[in-house]
Amino acid sequence: MRAWPSIDMNTLEQELERRRARHLYRERLVLDSPPGVEIRLGDETLLSFCSNDYLALANDPRIIAAFQAGAERFGVGAGASHLVSGHSRAHHALEEELAEFVGTERTLLFSTGYMANLGIVGALADRRDLIFEDRLNHASLIDAARLARAEVRRYPHADVTQLAKLLARAEKPRLITTDAVFSMDGDFAPLVDLHRMASKYGARLLVDDAHGIGVLGKNGRGTLEHLGLSIAPPVIFMGTLGKAFGVFGAFVAGEAALIETLIQRARTYIYTTALPPAVAEAVRASLRIVREENWRRERLQALVAQFRAGAGQLGLNLAPSLTPIQPVVLGGAEAALRASRHLRACGILVPAIRPPTVPEGAARLRITFSAAHEPAHLERLLQGLAGLATA
Repeated sequence: MRAWPSIDMNTLEQELERRRARHLYRERLVLDSPPGVEIRLGDETLLSFCSNDYLALANDPRIIAAFQAGAERFGVGAGASHLVSGHSRAHHALEEELAEFVGTERTLLFSTGYMANLGIVGALADRRDLIFEDRLNHASLIDAARLARAEVRRYPHADVTQLAKLLARAEKPRLITTDAVFSMDGDFAPLVDLHRMASKYGARLLVDDAHGIGVLGKNGRGTLEHLGLSIAPPVIFMGTLGKAFGVFGAFVAGEAALIETLIQRARTYIYTTALPPAVAEAVRASLRIVREENWRRERLQALVAQFRAGAGQLGLNLAPSLTPIQPVVLGGAEAALRASRHLRACGILVPAIRPPTVPEGAARLRITFSAAHEPAHLERLLQGLAGLATA
């Protein structure tokens, strides 16, 4: 990614023009409806295949009612950080319920997954430490290592052989960090091997399961459950609450000593206002639904299988993903933009994903599924994709 050379107005305008010329300029969409399968953008009604609301809970009336009741009881803001006066009974109850759900001693709430990752790494590592990270890690994990000023060694995506070589030469490995489900490709990290290597070399394994929690595993506990692993040392688990759970926030799960250390040392926990308690109440309602309504995960699995079969017949370049994240890799940024515009003309919203979010030459349509999608919606998507060759 090109560095910005200065901050005077002319230079900023020139840099923005260069981004436009390279088809990398980003624009926001202004929605006039709640998130869902069908959304409103001004005068358009579009079929959406780009949300991370995997279980279709973001507009669930039960969760909305819990949010409203929470606001009536606790107000609309926390008023302070958790360590001053902002830690409410709603926060405390949610942390206890999340710990029971994922099977750990304790959990700790953060405002976002980004803030959680920065807090974990900053609390556990500094310039004297070594951090090993997958080259396709989420930006929050990359930035966390940078801000900790630790020595960073990156290994090729999911390449456990290369990681083993790096660890064998390392004097004092501190952390191995990885997405569990990679957000742009939808594939799994080799967590069983990473767990083994972390144990062998005395490192902690930070697993960001933003796109697995709620979606994967028999009980929705995420990628670790799906792979038969528990959340116990060396694992440090981070899950988000704004994707499959449909609300907002994030949490870290682990042993009691880890959570107490984060309370004492994680700057992104200590120096920020707590989540509104009403949000915590909404997540508690969402958690009950995630635990009880397995049909949502089953619907997602069926949709993914149906899509991959149909896309295969069209000859589309799919990544090897078994999750609701189904990227269609198109190569150049212009090609991805053209494909996105074609689908929008068909009444379907799938924005183009371009560098630096993905590597150069790997621009794509990042298609995602929701438990609210119906087979008829999927057929309409496949029809739209079938027209890409002539778009």
